[in-house]
Amino acid sequence: MNRIMLLTFALVLSACGKSAPTNTVESLVAHPDRLREVEQRCANVDAKMAPDECNAASEARHRLFMGNGPQYTPPKDPPKF
Repeated sequence: MNRIMLLTFALVLSACGKSAPTNTVESLVAHPDRLREVEQRCANVDAKMAPDECNAASEARHRLFMGNGPQYTPPKDPPKF
């Protein structure tokens, strides 16, 4: 009985490994080199890439390009040339 419990405990512990960290939009914005790597893997249609990771890379690229600042509002008076 002890051997079975010990074996079961060992199997449960071995199954509890670290999961691969997923890239979030914020982490990809903070690390552009990692963003390029993820984008390249998504472009190569890597079967191991999760669609969520490719979507996060796309959103991170959008945030880097467009920014999160205020939207442009034209002046009330047109410029005089």
